[in-house]
Amino acid sequence: MFSPERLLLLCIFFLSVEIVLYSQEKAVNRDKYRINISRTGETMKIDGVLDEKSWQSSETAENFIRVTPVDTGFALAKTTVVITYDKSYLYVGAVCYDPLPGKRPVESLRRDFEFGKNDNFRIHIDTYNNLTNGYAFGVSAAGAQCDGVINNGNQSSFTWDTKWKSAVKSYNDRWVAEMAIPFRSLRYFGGEKEWGVNFGRLDLKTNEKSAWAPVPRQFPHNSLPHAGTLVWDEPPDKAGLRLSVIPYATATVIKNTETGESARWKWNAGFDTKMILSTSMNLDLTVNPDYSQVEEDRQQTNLDRFELFYPERRQFFLENSDLFANLGNKQARPFFSRRIG
Repeated sequence: MFSPERLLLLCIFFLSVEIVLYSQEKAVNRDKYRINISRTGETMKIDGVLDEKSWQSSETAENFIRVTPVDTGFALAKTTVVITYDKSYLYVGAVCYDPLPGKRPVESLRRDFEFGKNDNFRIHIDTYNNLTNGYAFGVSAAGAQCDGVINNGNQSSFTWDTKWKSAVKSYNDRWVAEMAIPFRSLRYFGGEKEWGVNFGRLDLKTNEKSAWAPVPRQFPHNSLPHAGTLVWDEPPDKAGLRLSVIPYATATVIKNTETGESARWKWNAGFDTKMILSTSMNLDLTVNPDYSQVEEDRQQTNLDRFELFYPERRQFFLENSDLFANLGNKQARPFFSRRIG
């Protein structure tokens, strides 16, 4: 029989082999699908109207390919995308045409809405150009935002949130999305002139999912190995040291009116801090956390004997949560941070 130490080493070996094999997956669209991006000196107003001169001179991504129901041929719902940037933001403009009349299906105005139940547009960015880790930003036809991180090439986690700007303008035959993504919200290597990028759209009236760089229908829409290439005219400025502090303060008053007891006050304060030291190192610190202040869980009804795994929304536990929670594999969960606190 194997000793526990040998079993552990064997598990680590097979996990390492799986990660190495996955990382060697070929980037199939990087050479054929390329879009150039140029810096703008114009002040961009995020209002859903692409009337700035920079949009007119930007290179266009169009001729989206269907992903579902079949992954061949051009999409019936046409989409055109323009992209530019300045010192602080990456700007994305998208015009989503309606091939069929009628209202656009939108299930919810919640942040991080469900992809398959809302007409929406998304951009997937592989900032490290390693086919493995990236970011997803999207808007629904009604203007709701969604954002998340991509790991293992195609697994998205939308518990990650950051501050960015977007606006949507609706017309009879199309809807227009305008987005401004701050560079300080992204991690990337300085001096690199190429990132991975793909644009995706879901049009529910035609039951059609499409992408700029084609993705086979057996793969998720956000598959980074199938992304195209974003070519910078000059590398984005280095992000440098970034620090964010999220403080909180609460006050509680307790008074028993039946006994005439005088009011007692209880004060509490604390904060979360994230300091990004480099592209590969950051410091997360929480002082006197009050976990009752996090976003409320969405109500679910459990009708079986298995535990409900609510998503982690506490900032301190989100960093590298895919590695800590399931070792980079969705089929395993050796650690569940929601049991803490």
